[in-house]
Amino acid sequence: MRKQILAPVTAGVLLALAGTAQAAEKTTTFLVTANVLENCTITAGDLDFGDWTVDVDVTAQSTITVRCTAGTDYVVNLSGGSTTGNVLDREMTGGGAININYNLYTDAGHLNIWGDGNGGTSNLGGIGAGMGVAQPLTVRGQLLASANPGFIEAGAFSDTVTATIIY
Repeated sequence: MRKQILAPVTAGVLLALAGTAQAAEKTTTFLVTANVLENCTITAGDLDFGDWTVDVDVTAQSTITVRCTAGTDYVVNLSGGSTTGNVLDREMTGGGAININYNLYTDAGHLNIWGDGNGGTSNLGGIGAGMGVAQPLTVRGQLLASANPGFIEAGAFSDTVTATIIY
């Protein structure tokens, strides 16, 4: 009878010990890396002088939006446009014999022509605040009646200016 009791008790003890045994476990680590490069994006809104009667001065403005990686120095240059290519003598063409003279400036007083920083022109720049942070730059346009004394035909006039970001 004693053997009959001992066998179940032994089996129970062995089962209890088997339940506490653990599987072997080992770990390792690995490095995750990335190299962030300086980067900038640029977008520009159209500048529209609207309807013009040729006998009054008109101003308008638009916004160039820059996004750069944090700490990235940048500068934005504006071309002379597709009509003349001359930053100091920008013109809009409309299909007639006479073009309309205008210019673009970095300041509200229309004193600093926005170009590439050479030949008496200025440009605007800054330091990137992160790709998620838009940094607006205001383009100020001026269309002077006194700069357009010729025979100007009615109609639509335009020019295409290229904004370039250097970083």
